[in-house]
Amino acid sequence: MTRARVISVDAMGGDKGPAPVLGGLNRALRESPDLRFILHGDEAELARFLRKRSFAALRARIELRHTADVVRMADKPSRALREHRGSSMWNAIETVKKGEAAAVVSSGNTGALMAMSVLLLRKAPGIDRPAIAVHWPSSAPHGYNTVLDMGADIRADARNLVQYAVMGAEYARINFGLERPRVGILNVGTEATKGRHDLREALDILLAVSAEDDAGFECVGFVEGTQMFAKGVDVFVTDGFTGNVALKTAEATAAFIRAGLREAFQHTVLSRLAALVAMTSLKRFARRIDPRRVNGGVFLGLNGAVIKSHGSADAVGFEAAVGLAARMAATDFATGVEQRLARINSMTAEERAQHAARHSTERGADE
Repeated sequence: MTRARVISVDAMGGDKGPAPVLGGLNRALRESPDLRFILHGDEAELARFLRKRSFAALRARIELRHTADVVRMADKPSRALREHRGSSMWNAIETVKKGEAAAVVSSGNTGALMAMSVLLLRKAPGIDRPAIAVHWPSSAPHGYNTVLDMGADIRADARNLVQYAVMGAEYARINFGLERPRVGILNVGTEATKGRHDLREALDILLAVSAEDDAGFECVGFVEGTQMFAKGVDVFVTDGFTGNVALKTAEATAAFIRAGLREAFQHTVLSRLAALVAMTSLKRFARRIDPRRVNGGVFLGLNGAVIKSHGSADAVGFEAAVGLAARMAATDFATGVEQRLARINSMTAEERAQHAARHSTERGADE
């Protein structure tokens, strides 16, 4: 068994306990029978679930590591670091640090997971702040766009946004096979004069870098929230506050649409008949907007693959997070990011100033 196929799992951190975690692992194993898992949590409780006949194959592919300590959703990151070293979350991350597993998955407290991951795995070279990236359903040929940051840090200056853009582009390249991902900075308008100074400064840098042949991405400028489900942009870059609000709004919108369609098609006998006729198409649409299929935020910018599953994820959702962990574990994500950030950092102040002046002139001509 190669390290790349071993996933470390915090089995106790989610809102629903270990049941959906084990169910998700079982589903993931059917898709990828060569995976192996190291589970961290209450051994007696986990063993009770694993006695079920449906988990026979899973039992042969897991190693249980006991700990009674669990990070609670209400715990502040600082408290988790002080009081929960040795918890299921801590031990799961530490397994990656020790090289026993290639990735870790947890449904636990996001702030605590990030704090522990940064402390144990450390930030990758050239990264000031890690970011959380997610797959965002879209009309793109591959079905998704990439959006980051989804809540790792509510603040982001120009330097952070540039790093997010480079990481997001590399992530999209690896996951979707895009040779030159199109990157946009989320803003209140597409005009180059819109938004905070940090956004405009980040745009100048990204435009300067992406103009080079070996940049590896194309900066398309500022983009609006209305474009997030479209196919013109592959990577959306924003701060964690804006990104998390957008994510929660999109999840609620998907639930609202599903509930509305269900109510509409149950309203009359004719509408119920229409639902039967359209059942295949309705199921296809429901699957496309099902947030469980894209469950799993990747912590980019660390020396190790960390996947955050939604705290309330069911077995289907946790399976998606495990699949994402397996894909990330098999890539050389950090090397590509490090090389591209080194090029950006090597740009002289004069080069950046010249490019900024050129775009300032272009802005004036457009006004």
